Amino acid sequence: MSRSPVVPATPASEADRPSSLVLRFGADRPLVLDGGASLGPWQIAHQTYGTLNADKSNAVLVCHALTGDQHVANVHPVTGKPGWWESMIGPGKPVDTDRFFVICSNVLGGCMGTTGPASTRPDGDDVHGVDFPVVTIRDMVRAQAALVDALGIESLFCVIGGSMGGMQVLQWAASHPERVFSAIPLATAAKHSAQNIAFHEVGRQAVMADPEWKGGRYIREGGRPEKGLAVARMAAHITYLSEPALHRKFGRKLQDRSAPTFSFDADFEVESYLRHQGRSFVERFDANSYLYLTRAMDYFDLAADYGGSLAGAFRGTKTRFCN
Repeated sequence: MSRSPVVPATPASEADRPSSLVLRFGADRPLVLDGGASLGPWQIAHQTYGTLNADKSNAVLVCHALTGDQHVANVHPVTGKPGWWESMIGPGKPVDTDRFFVICSNVLGGCMGTTGPASTRPDGDDVHGVDFPVVTIRDMVRAQAALVDALGIESLFCVIGGSMGGMQVLQWAASHPERVFSAIPLATAAKHSAQNIAFHEVGRQAVMADPEWKGGRYIREGGRPEKGLAVARMAAHITYLSEPALHRKFGRKLQDRSAPTFSFDADFEVESYLRHQGRSFVERFDANSYLYLTRAMDYFDLAADYGGSLAGAFRGTKTRFCN
């Protein structure tokens, strides 16, 4: 008896039919966004690890960064690589799944199963594309709160995440202090600097300058702005390491050669590194999602919601912070 070959998942298939748990909300339960739009129907893709205890007091919510997803501690269905935080989450690990029930969801606007620009519109005629409403970090938290509610969990033992995930942690602690016992925001900020926004804008313009972007309609027209998205990823990676760190890691070392080629090949190790990061990224990520999620990070300004006072966001909170 022959077996059918295993068909690997693709970013296109994951957008609507994710290789994970998915919770769907009908048009009668729309998600109202900061920008004034309402999403309905909508869905949120997620993974869980461990067991929820009887009084539902051991839940830990993990929030992913810009280019992450819900596959935090399992093999990624598209790349086949280990989860992005398997060193931290699992039996006997720092976030011990023998003790805690871990939840990780794909963010609103993502491309791995939670409703976003790559998702099919309710009428089934096309994907949302750039007609999808702009979302905020607070909108992402609203979607996560709906998931936590559906799981019957009143209070989270901990919310943890880094970078864009850390922004979600801060928003959770500010918006739902009574539901967050402890919070661990990592490598994050309460708002972006002008330089952060500038690098994101360079990335977005690289995507939109790619002829294959086609005004954001590339899925319908059968193309993908891979070159533009790769350049965006390369530019972002420069910001992940300081200049001294880049020098320690790469310096001016040549890549697999003893002398310059006097060409535009990747002569230097740092060039090869950036090109690899760009190529590998486009295999698993949607270009329009990149535009939306970077925009959400740029708009995030937690103090602005509290009269310009960051202290006001956490005044009187009982949430315990560790960072």
